[in-house]
Amino acid sequence: MTVSARIRGFITIGLLPALVLYLFFVIVPIFWSAYYGFFDWKGIGASKFIGFDNYVEVFKDPIFWKAFKNNMLIVAASVFGQVPIAMVLALLLMSSTLFQRVIRASVFMPMVLSSVVVGIIWGYIYHPQIGILNFLLEGIGLDSWKKSWLSDPKVSMFALMVPIIWNYIGPYMIMFIAALQNISPEIDDAAQLDGVGPVRKLFAVTLPMIWDTVKVAVVLCISGSLKAFDLIYVMTGGGPAHSTELLASYMYNSTFNVYRFGFGSAISTAIIILSLILIVGSQYLMKRDYR
Repeated sequence: MTVSARIRGFITIGLLPALVLYLFFVIVPIFWSAYYGFFDWKGIGASKFIGFDNYVEVFKDPIFWKAFKNNMLIVAASVFGQVPIAMVLALLLMSSTLFQRVIRASVFMPMVLSSVVVGIIWGYIYHPQIGILNFLLEGIGLDSWKKSWLSDPKVSMFALMVPIIWNYIGPYMIMFIAALQNISPEIDDAAQLDGVGPVRKLFAVTLPMIWDTVKVAVVLCISGSLKAFDLIYVMTGGGPAHSTELLASYMYNSTFNVYRFGFGSAISTAIIILSLILIVGSQYLMKRDYR
């Protein structure tokens, strides 16, 4: 047996336990959920086969499409909020001075916190009576801007975008810093010798070199946004009047509040299908050689 064959065998053996666990705890439940979507089942007792009725009901339910619209707002906020901000911070914090390390840790800190804790913190920030946001607005003379941020259907969804963006900037910043540090210094030296300015260097040299990392970040943004649940559930529970309902909270409420496990399984399958469509579409739009 050749050395390369032994290395491949060793890698395969090393990955096998993780692949088995992933298959058992992720892939199998996905197909199991899709299967139960064809049944009228309350979680216990006998199940009744009803064909595509659950799926038809899902796509006819206006609350589902409202939740989907809200999820698209979260996706847009993540892709066009988290990724650019993380990129700018990565460019500013590439060096390893003490000050920059402290700022990196501060930006990454929200990711370490539980989403429930983040939701509680921002719930107090947005509180109409004791919240710091309304207090600051009043302090600078903008009393007319004070609102019940999480109770007003017109602004509640936009208010939730801020903590979502804030919470997940850190991981993308670390990804971009790692990608930027892998760019050869010789490329930067060549750009300087050619008289390339900072802006042109960013778009003509830096971004093309880390474009694959950007694509991965976009995929993570989309998949993470479509399964967002805990922070929204803690802050608003999907209300008021479903104005902040997301696909995951809609699935949770339909499954565990009214005990329609078959219907909830159909919703989860629909979420997976929509996620795949969005991810494939985003990769198609970004597949052109950036350079």
